[in-house]
Amino acid sequence: MSSLTHFDAQGQAHMVDVAAKASTHRIAVAGGRIEMRPETLAIIQAGTAKKGDVLGIARIAGIQAAKKTSDLIPLCHPLALTRVAIEFEEHPAKSALADHISCTATVETVGPTGVEMEALTAVQVALLTIYDMCKAVDRGMTITEVKLLEKHGGKSGGFVAGP
Repeated sequence: MSSLTHFDAQGQAHMVDVAAKASTHRIAVAGGRIEMRPETLAIIQAGTAKKGDVLGIARIAGIQAAKKTSDLIPLCHPLALTRVAIEFEEHPAKSALADHISCTATVETVGPTGVEMEALTAVQVALLTIYDMCKAVDRGMTITEVKLLEKHGGKSGGFVAGP
């Protein structure tokens, strides 16, 4: 296992110097889900939530979050993102799984450092926005399984999460 890159030789936190790294096309995909009661999913699907278009607003929130990641995560570099795409899929309950909405964020840039944190932040904030917009009818919603699904570009090469 390689050493942690955000600490110097004295153990002090620092922002990684990426000046000597080549600018390459970098892509990261993250995903997660929010579990909810069937009635909550029905409200979202019908478009009758009191606060408006739940998934439309959550999509914008996720895009904004990706753009603001360096303001939220102290040692992240501010990046010029070239693409942020947020996708939702609605899943009515089948077998033991609860009703849920899955979120996938794809983030791209051309630069010297990756966009994994931007993709993960986008998913979290998009799902938190769904929670915020629906909490009046379902405070028991659970955000779960947020993780990096894949990354491409850069010196360390590609990564694809297992099942």
